[in-house]
Amino acid sequence: MSDIVDIRAAGTSDGATIADFNAAMALESEGITLDGAILRAGVDAALADVGKAFYLLAEVDDVPVGQLMVTTEWSDWRNGWIWWIQSVYVVEERRRQGVYRRLYGRLLEMAEERGDVRGMRLYVMRENRVAKRTYEALGMSHSEYDLYETEF
Repeated sequence: MSDIVDIRAAGTSDGATIADFNAAMALESEGITLDGAILRAGVDAALADVGKAFYLLAEVDDVPVGQLMVTTEWSDWRNGWIWWIQSVYVVEERRRQGVYRRLYGRLLEMAEERGDVRGMRLYVMRENRVAKRTYEALGMSHSEYDLYETEF
């Protein structure tokens, strides 16, 4: 088995995988079971319209092992976009192996390539100390608004 993590943009054919990852994340992080039909419709709507969101997938040997979704917010204060990182999930057997680091690194590259992204933000469950340590290790900081962000 390879340890090389490849990052790619998700496409419409990835809807089932993304929905499965989201369902697993909701159950694990919040103890809730999502309605599968609604979840799949939401994922498919995002995949069909980049104005809603876009996803990045992490793969090892062409098998998805992680994801994140990005939604956008216009900042008039900064005359640019804030990218909101959401739907972060890494399969259990690949955690603590740099999968999220690779996803986030690719996202930083994409933001730099665009030139009009002014920061990244995310929210995290208060008790999720492992995730908070991961975000902080990547240079994110806790903001006055009770969210994590990276400023550009």
